[in-house]
Amino acid sequence: MTHAEKSPKIARGFTLIEVLVAMMILSISLTVILQLFSGGLKAAGMSENYTRAVFYAREQMEAILLAEEFESGTWKGEFDDDFRWKSDIVWLEPSEEEKDRIPLDIFSITVKVIWNEGPNEKSFEIGTLKLAEKKKPEEDKKGGQK
Repeated sequence: MTHAEKSPKIARGFTLIEVLVAMMILSISLTVILQLFSGGLKAAGMSENYTRAVFYAREQMEAILLAEEFESGTWKGEFDDDFRWKSDIVWLEPSEEEKDRIPLDIFSITVKVIWNEGPNEKSFEIGTLKLAEKKKPEEDKKGGQK
């Protein structure tokens, strides 16, 4: 008989060290996967707020652009939830040489939507230009000369 035939079969199994290493690798992997999942949920929540801010800003911009009376100034307001808005309308004065050539007034309009996200304040801003009919001076309305 050879030596291999004489020795009894050794029971094969995992040692305690092998089991502990496998558990450690598994726990690290699960932790990383859960952190990635929670990061995805947080990004989805932020995306929802930005999307709402875009719609609110567009809604407010459309209301301003459709208004019949138009003047420079700053206005503020709130929406039904935690979102607020601020709009600035600024008349862009043309240079002296352009005043007679341009028959319209030019206004710069910005709308900013602000909301709180945790301890931070977030915002989204859009802007555009609007051409409006020039307002006639008082003496023109009375039939006077310039």
